[in-house]
Amino acid sequence: MTAQEVRTLPTEEKFQIMETIWEDLRERFEASEISPQLRDLLRDRRARVAKGEVRLLDWDSVKFAIGRG
Repeated sequence: MTAQEVRTLPTEEKFQIMETIWEDLRERFEASEISPQLRDLLRDRRARVAKGEVRLLDWDSVKFAIGRG
């Protein structure tokens, strides 16, 4: 499917395709091997967010903060 063909799809179908792609990427990521150091780093960052020590920013907020939003 070309980019032009995707542009002509109904919005609902585009959302279904996006959800399928994200689910596939999530499954592939979870099945992939990552180093113990990276796994520890991710675990520690998630813990800091859960404790309220840091907050997550959505991508739009980050772009705005660096002057690209």
